Amino acid sequence: MPKYYEDKEEDGRACAGVREDFKACLLQHDCVVKEGKKPSECLKEGHCKGLQVAFFECKRSMLDTRSRFRGRKGE
Repeated sequence: MPKYYEDKEEDGRACAGVREDFKACLLQHDCVVKEGKKPSECLKEGHCKGLQVAFFECKRSMLDTRSRFRGRKGE
């Protein structure tokens, strides 16, 4: 689920909300916290897969010419 904060500075980059949630999911996952693995290793194991796919879809929609009319996904 997206997280919204009132006192947070605005990130103007594309897909910023999905990026932040994906990053938080990885850094707070037991794979990183308890086992001490790198976030990239946890990704290969399949952790936070839903957010990874959502972030990929959002970034891919930036290149899609049809998104001019529909808007970016995940915004």
